[in-house]
This record gives sequence, structure tokens and C-alpha cells, in this order.
Amino acid sequence: MVRIRELDDGASAAWDDFVHRTPDATFFHLSPWRQVIERAFGHRTHYAYAEQDGAIVGVLPLARMKTLLFGDALISTPFCVYGGPVAATPQAAAALESHAMDLMRRTGVPSLEFRRRDAADEGWAERPALHHTFRRAITGDAEADMKAIPRKQRAMVRKGISNGLTSVSDRDTRRLHHVYARMVHALGTPVFSEKYFRILGEAFPDQHDVTTVLHEDRPVAAVLNFHFRDEVLPYYGGGTPQARGLAANDFLYWEVMRRAGAERGARMFDFGRSKAGTGAFDFKRNWGFEAQPLHYCYQLRQGATLAENNPANPKFKLMIAAWRRLPLQVANLIGPQIVRGLG
Repeated sequence: MVRIRELDDGASAAWDDFVHRTPDATFFHLSPWRQVIERAFGHRTHYAYAEQDGAIVGVLPLARMKTLLFGDALISTPFCVYGGPVAATPQAAAALESHAMDLMRRTGVPSLEFRRRDAADEGWAERPALHHTFRRAITGDAEADMKAIPRKQRAMVRKGISNGLTSVSDRDTRRLHHVYARMVHALGTPVFSEKYFRILGEAFPDQHDVTTVLHEDRPVAAVLNFHFRDEVLPYYGGGTPQARGLAANDFLYWEVMRRAGAERGARMFDFGRSKAGTGAFDFKRNWGFEAQPLHYCYQLRQGATLAENNPANPKFKLMIAAWRRLPLQVANLIGPQIVRGLG
């Protein structure tokens, strides 16, 4: 018999061992995300696992995002690219899905969402293919990986090198946040808190690093990277206004690729998700990565409607324009209270 149990600290090691051994599981299925979401955003989590004969045979990371501005939803997993239940058997998968549906009914939450990377859940509705992910194998050989970059972007990397750019790899999330906050403010987007970046570093001490690009000893671009199995996942990154003219962004991601391949044995570069029609989407395609649609599947409680909390929604255009005019210090102060509902 498959039993569903709530994750506690005593089962975290077994949970993560299952995730590492299961091919369909991702970095975002790891148990530390439970504490990250609770500590950084104050959302209640409902992490559950399927157990059979004393062993974990399936996991479901799930959290409830409830805010006044952006509604109420159960999501697997907010602030993450991928999610949904992962199981070793069809019985365990069915039990975890049934558990999630029952939780939606018991709590009265309007919607339940699974963020799938490879395929939609059978019988579930699916959001329009707004988000895409970009993944490609790398060799770990710097010369071969450089040649695999399309000629135009390869020239940009070499331009960054000729501009005297250098990089450092450390765990300085504070310096990263300073660069990142300026970029997202210019885009009209509320910024994550510096505390969130610090909590991520504490939650994944051996599975993260920060790559920072320097020009004349000043940081001009930086990105927080996660490492999982043989994958590297650059996740939160940005550049200063000077970055474009220096080709710092191209140089930044080349350094992430080069370092991860040579120093950590990475063989898969996961460029993360981007929305179709954005500059980030085009940037990743220009690097030779193929856009792979993500399958964000959902179920609705009777009478409920699906929230559309994305910048492409016309109702957010005025908010974005107003946010860009806020002083940076003000935006950094109030932004984290808003973005907690936009995971």
C-alpha cells in the first residue's frame, strides 16, 4: 500500500536521496526549497511524499501562495521553474496527485498548478505556452564549447575579453543583489529581497555559487548559479547599464559555462525559463539554445478562474511604467512585499 506522508526534517535526507536518484526529478524538487519559501516569503508549504514498504517512492513539493494583490493558489513549485509530483511507480504518482486535489478541496484554494518541464499531466488544463526553458549539453572542453556558440554571440564573448573583463566565482549574494536590483528596477519589475538571496545560499551551501564580471575592478554583471547532478543552472542574474556596451552579459554566461564544465564537471547547461517575446528569450536563442515550451498545468475549483499575473497582461502596463519612475531605494524597500505574490 502507498501511504502519503507530510515531509518533516527527519525525512529530508531520504527525500533528497530519492530526488537525486530519479531522472525526472529536478533541482527544484529538493527539500530545502520548503524552508526557502517559508523563510523568505512566509508562504505555507505542503510538501508530501509517497511511502511504500518503508521507502520513499514519490515526492510532491507544494506551497500555497495567498496574497491580497495576486490571489490564492497551490503551486508546485512557486519561485521555481519546474515542479509537480515525481514518482517511481504509477500508483505513487496517482496517490500524490489525488492528495493534491484533496488538499485543494479541503483548503478551498481556487486553483492547483503543476509546473512540468517535459509533458503535460493527462486530463489537466494547460496555460498558453508563455514560458519556455532552454537546455543544451556541454562538453567541459572550453575550446569545443566556445565553438558551439553561434558566430555572432561568440564574437560578443571575445569582445568582452578584449574589453579587459574578468570574472570571479564566490558566494557573494550581497554584491549580486546590488547588480540585480538595478536591472529589474529598470525593467519595471519589483525586486526580490537581499534576504531571499542570502537564504538561498544558506539552503544550498554546496550547490550554489555566484559568478561576477568585473571591469576595472567594478562589478558590471553577476548571476547566481545552482548545481545539480551534472547540470548548471544560472538563475538570478543581471547587469549594470554599462554591461551591454562592454559585452559583459555574453562574457558572464560564457564564464559560467566554462567554469562549470571545467571545475564541476557539468555536462548540461540549463539557461532557465523566459517568456516568449522578451529580450531574454531572444538572447538565449541567439546563443544557439532551442526554446522548449513549459507545461504549466492546472485544475480549478468549481466556479473559479485562473489568475493571469504576468507582465504581458495589459492591466500591468501602467504599474510597470510607474514602478520604473520610483527611486531605486524606495523600489528596493517595497518591492519584496509585492514580489512574494509573483512566484
